[in-house]
Amino acid sequence: MPDSFDAFARSQAPQLYRAAWLLCGERTQAEDLVQETLAKVYVRMHRRLGPRLDNPAAYAHTVLTRTFISSRRRRSSTETPYADLPGLGSAGTADHAEATDLRLALTEALAGLAPVDRAVVVLRHLEDLSVEEVAEVLGLSPGAVRNRSMRALARMREEVAR
Repeated sequence: MPDSFDAFARSQAPQLYRAAWLLCGERTQAEDLVQETLAKVYVRMHRRLGPRLDNPAAYAHTVLTRTFISSRRRRSSTETPYADLPGLGSAGTADHAEATDLRLALTEALAGLAPVDRAVVVLRHLEDLSVEEVAEVLGLSPGAVRNRSMRALARMREEVAR
């Protein structure tokens, strides 16, 4: 079983990291989230009692999303570390300026959403899950997912237009 988990973790880590980064918007937080998710999946896969996991990848994405939402409810989640000190800036090339601006605008717009709304947008539009799959992962009704998605996208459009 340890070999199967190791293979699972190696194959799923890139997808989990991508989703985690989109949820967190910060590299080290995303890495921590993936690590915490894989630890929870490991415990669940090695549990002798209880039902066996039919789809460990889907379970891992569910754990990742719920762990993110849960962590945002903690008071300490409002801390924002900076990679560069404000005012010092970092040198960038003109070739990547437009892509960087778009990425920053998307990251800021995502950061302005509530954790559940952010999870809906990431899972639905960036991870390309169906409404029903997102509803199952988040424990919401499909109507709630569509409603949250519509409102979150409207807020993001407003934020990017500023």
